[in-house]
Amino acid sequence: MATTEAVDVVMPQMGVSVSEGTITKWLKNEGEEIQADEALLEISTDKVDTEVPSPASGVVTQILVKEGETVDVGTKLAVIGGEAGAPAEASAPGAEPEAPAPAAEEVGQPAETPAVEPAPAPAPAPQPTATDAQQNGKSFVSPVVARIASEHGVDVSSVPGTGRGGRVTKKDILNFVELGPPAAPPQEAPPAEAPPAAPEAPPAPAPEPAPAPAAEELPKPPAPAPVAAAAGEQLEPMNAMRRGIAEHMRRSLDTAAHVTSAIEVDMSRVVDIRNKLKPEYQETYGVNPTYLIFVARAVVETLKNYPWINGEIRGEQIVTRPWVNLGFVVELTDGKGLIVPVVKHAEGLNLLGMAQAVTDIAERARNKKLTPDEVQGGTFTITNPGGYGTFHGTPVISQPQAAILGTYALVKRPWVVQDSFGKDVIAIRPMMNLTLTYDHRLVDGALAGRFLKDLKEALESWDEVAY
Repeated sequence: MATTEAVDVVMPQMGVSVSEGTITKWLKNEGEEIQADEALLEISTDKVDTEVPSPASGVVTQILVKEGETVDVGTKLAVIGGEAGAPAEASAPGAEPEAPAPAAEEVGQPAETPAVEPAPAPAPAPQPTATDAQQNGKSFVSPVVARIASEHGVDVSSVPGTGRGGRVTKKDILNFVELGPPAAPPQEAPPAEAPPAAPEAPPAPAPEPAPAPAAEELPKPPAPAPVAAAAGEQLEPMNAMRRGIAEHMRRSLDTAAHVTSAIEVDMSRVVDIRNKLKPEYQETYGVNPTYLIFVARAVVETLKNYPWINGEIRGEQIVTRPWVNLGFVVELTDGKGLIVPVVKHAEGLNLLGMAQAVTDIAERARNKKLTPDEVQGGTFTITNPGGYGTFHGTPVISQPQAAILGTYALVKRPWVVQDSFGKDVIAIRPMMNLTLTYDHRLVDGALAGRFLKDLKEALESWDEVAY
C-alpha cells in the first residue's frame, strides 16, 4: 500500500568503519512510483558497492542528493510519499536544527526566518566562532576517524573539523596526519614574545583564538590544484572505492613494518587429488576446486598453531582469536577496483565447503551483490595474482591484520627429488611460490618462516581425510 505520509530515505550505515557514501546512480526519478524494498538507488563506499531499497511504497516526491555526490551516513537522500516540495523545508531541520536560519539569510528570504524560528536569526551572528561548532562535533567521532587517530596518536579534539557542526571527517584527520599539527607554530610564537615583556602575558590569551583562523586555513594546503591534461592524456576522477583503496594501502604502509618471506611448494600431491575430485565437484556441486581452495584449506589448519599471524595489534595489546575469518582479494568485473570479501569462521569448513563458500562470495563480489557484513571482520587475507601468471610479489597487509598470503602461478619446473633408492635425481614437478607479508611489529621472521614451512608440508603431504 502506498504511503501518504512522507518517509525519509537516508544514507545507510554500510559497516562500522564506513562514515560516508557516494551516490552512483538513481534508479527512480522524482514523480515515479516505487514499491517497498524495490531498489531506489546505487551507492558506493570504500568497502562495497550496493543498492539501497526503498523503505516504503509510494511516489518519489523529492531527490535531495545528486549522482556523484559524497555525503555522510545519516544524510537525507530522498523522500517517499507526502507532498512534493513540502519536505524541502523539513529536510534540513531533520539533520541539523540550526541550518535553516543561515539558509534563509543566504537566500534572502527574511519573511521565512521569523516563521520558522524567530530567535535563531540572531544566533548565527554570535556563532562564527569555529571552536563552538568544533566542540559540538567532537562529541561524536565516527569509528574510522577514531581508528586513524588512534593509530597515529592524534588527539581528535585538536583536529579542526569541516563536517556538520564542526564534526571531524575522515578527510580532516588524514590531512591533519599528513601535514602535522598546524597549531605548533602559533604556540611557539607566543612564548617567544612572552619572555621579553611580562606585562604582555595578559594579551597572550587574546591570540589563543588564532587557532580558529588556523583551523579555517588548514583545509587550503591539501586542496588539490587544478590538474591539467597534456595532449593525448585523459583525466578520470577517482571513485569512492579507488579513494578508499588508496587511503587504506597508504595507511597500512605508514602503520605496519612490512616484511615478505617466500617459499617454494611441490604441488604434485594436490594436483593428483584435484584431478580426481574435479569431475565430482563440478557435476554434483557446480564448483571448481581450484588450487586456491587447497591453499586456503591448508592455511586455516596451519593458522591454528600460529595465533599471532591470525591476530592484530590493538593499541599496546596483542589480539588473538580461536576462529579464522578468511579474506580473499577479488578483482571487480570492470578491472578498476578490488574488494576483499570474507568467509567467516572458515575453520569449520572442509574442502568442499571452502570451495562452495569462496565460489559464491567471489561471484557476488564481482557483481556487486555483497552485503556490508561480508567485507568486514577479516583476520587473515589471501591474494591470488598467480591466476595471471605472476610467480612472485609483495602484497600490502590489510589493516589491522598482521599478515597476508600471496599465491602464485603453478609452473612445471625441474626439481631435485630422491628416488626409491634415496639418491638425488632431477624430476619435473608442478611448483608454486607462496609469499607471506607480515607486520614485523608483531610477527618475527622466524615465526613467519615456521608458518610457511608448516604450510608447505601440509600441501606436499595432503591428507584427503583430514582436509
